Amino acid sequence: MEEEKQGSLIARTFFWMFLGLLGTAIVAWYTYSSGLFISIIFGGYWEMLLIAEVLVVLLFSFLFRKLPPMIVGILFFVYAMLNGVTLSTIFVLFELNSIVWLFVASALLFGGMAFYGYKTSKDLSNWKTLLFGVLIVGIILSVINLWLGNSMLDVGLDWVILFVFFGITAYDMNKIKALQDDETLDQSKLHIYGAMELYLDFINIFLRVLSLFGKRKN
Repeated sequence: MEEEKQGSLIARTFFWMFLGLLGTAIVAWYTYSSGLFISIIFGGYWEMLLIAEVLVVLLFSFLFRKLPPMIVGILFFVYAMLNGVTLSTIFVLFELNSIVWLFVASALLFGGMAFYGYKTSKDLSNWKTLLFGVLIVGIILSVINLWLGNSMLDVGLDWVILFVFFGITAYDMNKIKALQDDETLDQSKLHIYGAMELYLDFINIFLRVLSLFGKRKN
């Protein structure tokens, strides 16, 4: 019975994640192919868009337990759509064929780590401090390198952050499974929380893989 319950949760989680990714892909392609991204960038809306994304994630993260499932679901899809607009730039920078194949490769890598996190009998909660500590340092160094412009450091940080998100994917999957026993959490929205966590993990893995191996346009 417990395995059946877990299976149902994981199926709903990945279904919502798939819907989020599908929405992101459709919006990204439309924003690029319609030329809307040009108006957004040169119209001064890019910074506003990034701020909106951060605000939605913060609302989702801090108010998840208090908000009703419908609002949580809306926040998830709002973020996925906003992210689609910002990700439209990958079609400007990279060849379409490269994007498609590296998306598939990222999905396989992500799936492998998620499978490990789900199947392992170990409690991966002790990974949290190390993973997020390295991630924060990596983000800070990435921001500093925007001014330094050191290409070798940029590549090194891409590799480090990629492997960090491999670990975070396994950690998040393990955490989602454990949250089924949390009686303080409304279980009817746990799959939405899981979808958001795994969506963010996958997007970060994909962007790092694309940065490292993507074929750039001339």
